[in-house]
Amino acid sequence: MANDTQLALWEVFIQSKSGGHHVHAGSVHASDYKMALQNARDVYTRRNEGSSIWVAPSSCFSASGPEEAEMFFDPAEDKLYRHPTFYTMPEGAKQI
Repeated sequence: MANDTQLALWEVFIQSKSGGHHVHAGSVHASDYKMALQNARDVYTRRNEGSSIWVAPSSCFSASGPEEAEMFFDPAEDKLYRHPTFYTMPEGAKQI
């Protein structure tokens, strides 16, 4: 097996407007967080698409799989109070 010479993988999250949510934009390879931020800026915000960038090592993330969907999500179906369907949206409210 050949030696792996690829740099560490980092996940990139971009905030499009100040005060908005950070959204996963993709991944970059980098040796440290400074390089990851620079690479993310160069790859994902070339046209001033963002106001903030977050990067995190991919190794820090874990995710549920399709086989775990019932265990993770079915218990919430009977808790309608967790969804904001019973409230009216205040006029002028943002990010709710």
